[in-house]
Parts: sequence; structure tokens; C-alpha cells
Amino acid sequence: MYTSKSLVILKLDGEILLDVPRMVSLPSLKTLKLQSVRYVNDETLQRLLSNCPILEDLVVRLREYGDTMQKLTVVAPSVRSLSLCIPYSHEIAEYVIETPSLKYFKLVDYSNNDHYGLIENMPYLIEAYVDCCCPDIYSLINSITYVKRLTICSEATLDGLVTLVFNQLEHLEVCLCTVLFSSQLVQLLNASSKLKRVDISLMDGHDPRQDMDYWKEPSTVPECLLSSLQSLSWSAYTGEPEERAIVGYILKHAVHLKTATIKSYGSDVWNLEILKELELSPRASKTCQLMFE
Repeated sequence: MYTSKSLVILKLDGEILLDVPRMVSLPSLKTLKLQSVRYVNDETLQRLLSNCPILEDLVVRLREYGDTMQKLTVVAPSVRSLSLCIPYSHEIAEYVIETPSLKYFKLVDYSNNDHYGLIENMPYLIEAYVDCCCPDIYSLINSITYVKRLTICSEATLDGLVTLVFNQLEHLEVCLCTVLFSSQLVQLLNASSKLKRVDISLMDGHDPRQDMDYWKEPSTVPECLLSSLQSLSWSAYTGEPEERAIVGYILKHAVHLKTATIKSYGSDVWNLEILKELELSPRASKTCQLMFE
């Protein structure tokens, strides 16, 4: 298998020990999916990747238990789509990713083990999906600032990123489940001057937090609200004071907003007081349509 000239798609899943020989060549392989397999050592995965010259789609889901890999290295010049999942109990020490042709990047990092991540050289990245519990995501964020679409859920604060700028970001989706949600939202709005669409929701498998941090209005109105934002969607809306304050702020300042869609959480029956309050909220855009689902 390791020297197949015609193999295009390879998917390995489960109780498989990946032991890549030194003589390996997969010149036609374009899709590689490795889910919950075991690796002989830290060099195994990179040895395989180094001999897949036209690989485009890579999925790596590490095992929860029984894997000795502590350093994960992905150096793959041809890869365009990369999905990496690190489960809670995997004792990873560090990961290094260098994928200069990447256009789509998905990182799900739930590891409770203190670890280091270095992500670099992603100049053509268009879309990123980040679901990350680790406190140090500065390298990650600095590597994805050119994306046009970003979906993010993070327990980390973005305060250390003083010069955070998303020059190309048009579509932002932020998860509601973190305590730091509202402060992160402000930071991301301030950093995204070309933003056209904001979706606020719960990622798959995430539950809403009851102790959302206090909403503090920005000292100045984010540029995207004044110049570019056209669509707001809020799923799992409960009508809690902090949520109402955030929606009210966006409606009040988003000059070019065309639609604001509010979807209730947990019930099909809307509270009439919440509906009335939202309908009467001041709107900077005279053409904004407020919709309830």
C-alpha cells in the first residue's frame, strides 16, 4: 500500500497501528483521513505526508487513549484542506503546522494537557473553523487573519493580540457558549472593518453558559457597523439582559443592516415582552427587516 502509484483516497479508522516504512511513495494520493489510529512514534505522520506530493485533503483525528504521539507535525506544501481534532484526554505536548497552500482549516482542540501550538505560513487561507480550549491561541489567530470566513469558539482571551486585524473577513460566526463571549465579540468586530455578516449561535454539541460576561459597549463604534455590516443572525436567543443589550447595540449602530434574524432557544413560543422590546429598538438602518423564528 505504501508504494501504490494509483491510490487516490486512503481512509484509516480505528485500531490500526500506523508504521510507515522508510521506502514510501504515494504519488497519486489526494485524500487522506486518519481517525483514531495509533502511531509508532512522533515522526510517523510526517514521514507519510512527506511522500504524498499532491495531497489536497487531510483529516487527522487523534485517539483519546492509547496513543504515544506527543508531538504532531504537519508540513504539507500541497494540502488545501486540513481538519485536525485533538480530544480531551490526548496528552499532546505540541503541534506544528505549515501548510502554505491551505484554503480551509478546521481545528478542534479540546486537550486538557498544557501544550504548545505553532501554526504558520497560511497566506491563501479563505475559511477557518476554530473550536479551542487551550489558553494560548495567539499563533493560531495571527496565522488566520486573511480569512474571509471565520467560525470561532474559544475559552481564551484575545486581549494579548494588540494589533489584531482581519483585513478580508466578511462572515463571522461566534459561539455563545463561552463566558468571554461578549468581550470577544467586541474585539472581533473592532478588528474586522469589512465585515458583512455576523452569526451568533451554538456550535454543534455546545451548550449555552448562564454566566455570560458583562456587556461593555465599545468606546468607539466598530467600523464595520458604520460601513459594511448587512446581516445579523442570532440563534439560541434567550432574551437574557446581556443578549438584549448586544442586539440593541448592533441595531442602533449598524447603518447598512438589511436583515436581523432572531431565533429563540428551547421553545417555539416567543415571550411577547421580548418581541415588543426588540421591535421597538432604535435602528440606524431604516430598511432593516427584523425577523423572528
